[in-house]
Amino acid sequence: MQNAITRTDFTFPGLKSLYIGKVRDVYNIDDELLIMVTSDRISAFDVVLPRAIPYKGQVLNQIASKFLDDTSDIVPNWKIATPDPMVTVGRLCEPFKVEMVIRGYLSGHAWREYKAGKRSICGVAMPDGMKENDMFPNPIITPTTKASVGHDEDISKEEILKQNIVSQEDYEMLEKYTMAIFERGTQIANGMGLILVDTKYEFGKANGEIFLIDEIHTPDSSRYFYKEGYEDRQSKGEPQKQLSKEFVREWLMANGFQGKEGQQVPFMDDDFVDLVSERYIELYENITGDKFERADASNVPARVESNIKKFLEAYYR
Repeated sequence: MQNAITRTDFTFPGLKSLYIGKVRDVYNIDDELLIMVTSDRISAFDVVLPRAIPYKGQVLNQIASKFLDDTSDIVPNWKIATPDPMVTVGRLCEPFKVEMVIRGYLSGHAWREYKAGKRSICGVAMPDGMKENDMFPNPIITPTTKASVGHDEDISKEEILKQNIVSQEDYEMLEKYTMAIFERGTQIANGMGLILVDTKYEFGKANGEIFLIDEIHTPDSSRYFYKEGYEDRQSKGEPQKQLSKEFVREWLMANGFQGKEGQQVPFMDDDFVDLVSERYIELYENITGDKFERADASNVPARVESNIKKFLEAYYR
């Protein structure tokens, strides 16, 4: 199958290392550039599923690229160029070992904790009497430790500072940036008829400066609801119409898989893979307001490798 990327193993001049993440393959060039190839792998419950989803990588990379541009006046970011629809090249930063999760609504993991009787998450209080998908009085930041393998773990601000994972000065900047980017993302989503429910941001440092790194406001890192009908569905206690990969998680749970030990990933047939691909394209068009232009998929790995090599030749010329 050459119409999707499950994994890359390219060789580029100056290559120092290759990191294979859940979804992204990241090439370090001369400890100066990072080449991030957004593959078509799909993960859920911290497990990479066995089938790749055509066009998923293009969708995620192009959404992230757009929102990096749309928030660059708030915080500098790592992006330098997008030489291929599935590739972003950026400056190498030293990542902070926390992910800044921000939640405007009681959904997903926060709701599961709330339903289990907890009234605080990551040291942040949650009001009594809330229903699933209710809006918080104010957005809350619920950071997680960044795990290289396995599950990210909830952690409080106090614990981050106590363990000196991030300095107090830097952490306060991360909080400030997180709130500001989320507010911008909320405004953009509102203009598209969407609600930005929750998301996560990653930051790094280069030459003493904080940069926004990795993806931003993609359906893999964020949850969106459709704004139309939100209030009506809430008042009736009905599920919200989501624009995220939650539908994949729900399909897995309905088929007996939640990433727990001993559980088998259910078989993903071609029809399901095509459905997920179409849903990702729908996500792109709804989130950006742009028509999705399918890139040449006759041999995706060869196309991606060629475009990266052309960029590097021009960059180092």
